[in-house]
Amino acid sequence: MADHRNEAGLWADPALRRFIDEEALPGTDVPAERFWAGFEALLRALTPGNERLLARRDDLQARIDARNAAQGNRAPEPAEEEEFLRGIGYLAETPPPFTIGTQGVDPEIARIAGPQLVVPVSNARYALNALNARWGSLYDALYGTDAMGDLPPAGGYDEARGARVVAWGRALLDELAPLGSGSHADVTRYALDGGRLTTDQGGLADPGLLAGWCDGRILLRHHDLHIEIVIDPDHPIGRADRAGVADIVLESAITTIMDCEDSVAAVDAEDKIGVYRNWLGLMNGTLSAAVEKGGRTVDRRAAADRAYEGPDGPFALKGRALMFVRNVGHLMTNPMLRLDGAEVFEGLADAVITALLALHDVRGARANSAAGAIYIVKPKMHGPEEAAFADALFDAVEDLLDLPRHSIKIGVMDEERRTSLNLAAAIHAVKGRVAFINTGFLDRTGDEIHTSLKLGPMVRKSEMKTSAWLKAYEDNNVDVGLACGFAGRAQIGKGMWAMPDLMAGMLAQKIAHPEAGASTAWVPSPTAATLHAIHYHRVDVGARQRAIAGQAPARLHDMLAIPVAADRCWPANAVREELDNNIQGILGYVVRWIDQGVGCSKVPDIHDVGLMEDRATCRISSQHVANWLHHGVVGAAEVDAALARMAAIVDRQNKGDPGYRAMAPDPARSLAFQAARAMIFEGAAQPSGYTEPLLHAFRLRLKA
Repeated sequence: MADHRNEAGLWADPALRRFIDEEALPGTDVPAERFWAGFEALLRALTPGNERLLARRDDLQARIDARNAAQGNRAPEPAEEEEFLRGIGYLAETPPPFTIGTQGVDPEIARIAGPQLVVPVSNARYALNALNARWGSLYDALYGTDAMGDLPPAGGYDEARGARVVAWGRALLDELAPLGSGSHADVTRYALDGGRLTTDQGGLADPGLLAGWCDGRILLRHHDLHIEIVIDPDHPIGRADRAGVADIVLESAITTIMDCEDSVAAVDAEDKIGVYRNWLGLMNGTLSAAVEKGGRTVDRRAAADRAYEGPDGPFALKGRALMFVRNVGHLMTNPMLRLDGAEVFEGLADAVITALLALHDVRGARANSAAGAIYIVKPKMHGPEEAAFADALFDAVEDLLDLPRHSIKIGVMDEERRTSLNLAAAIHAVKGRVAFINTGFLDRTGDEIHTSLKLGPMVRKSEMKTSAWLKAYEDNNVDVGLACGFAGRAQIGKGMWAMPDLMAGMLAQKIAHPEAGASTAWVPSPTAATLHAIHYHRVDVGARQRAIAGQAPARLHDMLAIPVAADRCWPANAVREELDNNIQGILGYVVRWIDQGVGCSKVPDIHDVGLMEDRATCRISSQHVANWLHHGVVGAAEVDAALARMAAIVDRQNKGDPGYRAMAPDPARSLAFQAARAMIFEGAAQPSGYTEPLLHAFRLRLKA
């Protein structure tokens, strides 16, 4: 690369150039010469604006830091905070009432409420599992998890547990598709008679729930979601069932986000080509992954559509989740591309290249979007100025690729404080293409801490979940989305259930998301998607949205209640507990990111409970420790002692991983340990408290 560093014009890593010329462009009707010339022109036009936005972030943060440093650890009253933020331009004017104009979206976005998966697109197996999670076995989800209150016993199939699963499934059918008389538990025969479902206990109380049938599969439709009763008396489960029912299959992950961002560790051309190649394979249907199953290797590919007969003739339902792709934000650059010797902003490159790759679907079979849309989630935007920049970027990409205006739909992650407080204005900036908004507790909390880091010590992380600002933030996301006309046009989303092994807890608690009016919410696995789908049967999200739209909206002043601790005299054991909890999480995540290039995985917490961790979890933990360090709640020696203690624990938790590199024996030589330490001791100086700059720097050092 040194030979190209000072050359004028756009330089691409040779491997990236080959990938685009030989794999990405063929089949898109975009000539290579025009693509590269247009790409360079786009970068020249938009790079200065990207730089100005980042400078604006720094300027606003400097003004906030200066005010907070002069406050003497006194948290301002919400009215005082509002006046200050308006004075520096942090708070924008709220636009007059408006309705988004988004058109040409798929029913999975506009109409169907259901679970959403987020998965690193860098991992082909995970990506295909998520894509194929549109349909999931209820029996498998119940049998293999703690959803019924306990885990399956070790060994082979347990008949008693299987009977409990069957009873649970029949009770769900009684709840969602009751018979006119009797119970599904007593049925010994399901049959079709003149386009109606009959049983020896009578027909459906609502015959309209029957949607179709095919090869022993009875298809029901409830709340726009589908349920299959699978009749197969030759199946081991069906053979033991009085009615021959082998399974109950639920339509599960309606949408999935193929992630290029928080769950991915991609720091150079080699990494990014892997990300892009998998997204291309998803768009043209060629992606496959070898999976070990039942002692043999299976070639996993995208699932086929599902064919049925119905009252009005044959029809098909999608076998796959509708895919978004999440690009990176506005902050980072990547050495895969250089313009006049300077690294190109990765977010600009992602927009161009992921949209180019999506042309294989839009101008091909349209296996993903029947509407011909490209769905791009844009994370970590700070306020309406940055949303408007993303809108201009997508305009430019559409022009480059000869796409009609607003073919690219945007998902706005409401995960930064300046976006939350200006959400209506941010949506207004993308009102012609917005298809999705979503809350993100961890990133939003990380930004809450960083923005006011110099004001005073923050409450403990566990207290954040009950803070006034957080409830107002979660309510505001739905209130603003409904006020802007999202109902029936776009998704309103909620965040992740982070404990993939605790499905009983998820079944009990995550129903709160559809009850809050969210039309989708994130889950950590295909199994979790199947179980979470039950919540969308139990809650009519459309009815909830209509009820919420008539209520008083969340108050700005509640969101401006900064979570600075009122009582800062924590006992020594509480301080140590908080410090250890945060630092164990940081080390457990960072060691896999730096040493193995794993951007998201199930990381054991300090109590050995597996949590889905990505950069957002690392951001909140590192900023929390940096905040307490800045205000003297803990000292540097205490932090270093905790790092040493927790390194030994993380080493123990990973001892079964043959590729793991222990940190505790020689922390000074462990780049992962040093990266984790830098996130704390340099945390106050990191842009918006983000972890990416340090993670990328240390990972590049290791790869070198």
